[in-house]
Amino acid sequence: MFSCAIAFLPPSAGAEDGPFRQRLKERRLQRQQNAPEADADIAGRITQPGDYRFQLEHDGLARMYRVHVPEKYDPAAPAPLLVALHGGGGSMDYQADDSRYGLISKSEREGFVVLFPNGFSKLRSGKLATWNAGNCCGGARDEHIDDVGFIRTAVDRLTRQMTIDRNRIYATGMSNGGMMAYRLACELPDVFKAIASVAGTDNTRSCNPTHPVAVLHIHAKNDNHVLFAGGAGPGVPSESKVTDFTSVADTVAKWVKLDGCSAAPRRILDKDGAYCEVYAPCRGQAEVQLCVTESGGHSWPGGQKSRGDEPPSQAISANDVMWDFFKRH
Repeated sequence: MFSCAIAFLPPSAGAEDGPFRQRLKERRLQRQQNAPEADADIAGRITQPGDYRFQLEHDGLARMYRVHVPEKYDPAAPAPLLVALHGGGGSMDYQADDSRYGLISKSEREGFVVLFPNGFSKLRSGKLATWNAGNCCGGARDEHIDDVGFIRTAVDRLTRQMTIDRNRIYATGMSNGGMMAYRLACELPDVFKAIASVAGTDNTRSCNPTHPVAVLHIHAKNDNHVLFAGGAGPGVPSESKVTDFTSVADTVAKWVKLDGCSAAPRRILDKDGAYCEVYAPCRGQAEVQLCVTESGGHSWPGGQKSRGDEPPSQAISANDVMWDFFKRH
């Protein structure tokens, strides 16, 4: 699953539609003129555990997402919500594949609900999708897709369909999805209490959160897509789809400053193959935490990858580390 980003594109056309997006709007308008108006009301309430698929229209585009509700869900007790964002070139179904990421199993053990949005894709299946995370990535960036608005709408819709604790809404993502999580922290601090990015640095074009958001960053030293020291590595399939990635150090320093954290980190984990450091205290009881694996390349620590040149590091579990982090916020 590739990581997405590109050389910086000026935002001069930021409010304009890209050509593909404009064609989609024109086709959609033509279909609407020849068909009965679809019911735009919110879907019925979710009261039972299971897996659900939804579609909504946002900014003239049909957007998809799926939801996993664990067996522990009780409509009488507000549940935490995790928004899980796939990597560039992936899809919501890929990120929800428990054999690769294990997020469904973690949801069942901990009792949180998972919302898997689908990025922007030119395919009806939703595959090969990307996120507009600022300077990255691919079609979503090039077409100026409003992914922030889509995710906000999906989260708001879900909080009206079921009992979600609005003070415990978190986001995570792999690669381009992790970059998108940073954009959510920048632009939706009223929605997300904390984020965790795996193998995706902060490549936002602007970031002025109105209050602190706790940030966890997980990265392999030998990532060959999003290079630890910055830049796009040889694993990126097309440089035109990516950007000159921000380094891990610069990403962490940015959020230490934004959250008003202590300048010096404290080592909280040191073991063969991995370490974690935390910057705290920060404003608003936030934290900034960095976890680094020695190996694993561009992957999800503790997960499984059926393709690629290097298996994920097993020194830590991204799912365990991030949920321990989220539970503190």
